[in-house]
Amino acid sequence: MTRKERAIYIQKELEKLYPNPKPPLKFVNSYTLLIAVLLSAQCTDERVNIVTKDLFKLAKNPKDMLKLGEKRIYQIIKSCGLAPKKTKAILKTSKILCDKFNSRIPRDIEILETLAGVGHKTASVVVNQAFGHPSFAVDTHIHRLAQRWGLSKGKNVQETEKDLKLLFPEDSWGKLHLQIIFYGREFCSARECFGLECKICKAIYPKRRSKVITNKA
Repeated sequence: MTRKERAIYIQKELEKLYPNPKPPLKFVNSYTLLIAVLLSAQCTDERVNIVTKDLFKLAKNPKDMLKLGEKRIYQIIKSCGLAPKKTKAILKTSKILCDKFNSRIPRDIEILETLAGVGHKTASVVVNQAFGHPSFAVDTHIHRLAQRWGLSKGKNVQETEKDLKLLFPEDSWGKLHLQIIFYGREFCSARECFGLECKICKAIYPKRRSKVITNKA
């Protein structure tokens, strides 16, 4: 198979498995989505959802979050990991949103990336899931599968994102972000398969015998 043929096959298989993928993080508006994604760094979605259930009862907007204060926010999110850093980022970002954006979430990725604790992946998730703008949020999991599937030889997530955007239709980027993550968790995880065992890996590389060593993101 060529790279394009692999992409077409993979997209069809993912569509069969996950025809209507739903975002794993729970949120009620663009602000709560931003906070949930920020909290998800080095933390499971399940843990984030447990934490935000309590957090969002008290604050669903930047003003209310600032009223909670550093100590209260930390107490609520401390089980997420990196809690001191995340607490400060939540407060700083909330203040910027209040002061500069009338408590609204910017719809521009580049502006979102200027907020505390908000990187390119987080901004990409927010503009797609909150506003429906086309974006392909590539994390380490998608980076790993893209290499196992021969879709990219990117040395980092930025290069992999560029490769994937060239391979897949723009209107499918947000959906594929979820589909690939779900497939990786279920069938092709970081410590399993290594490009040799799951259905997709075996179908597109039936003669492969050596483990795929992924370039670190």
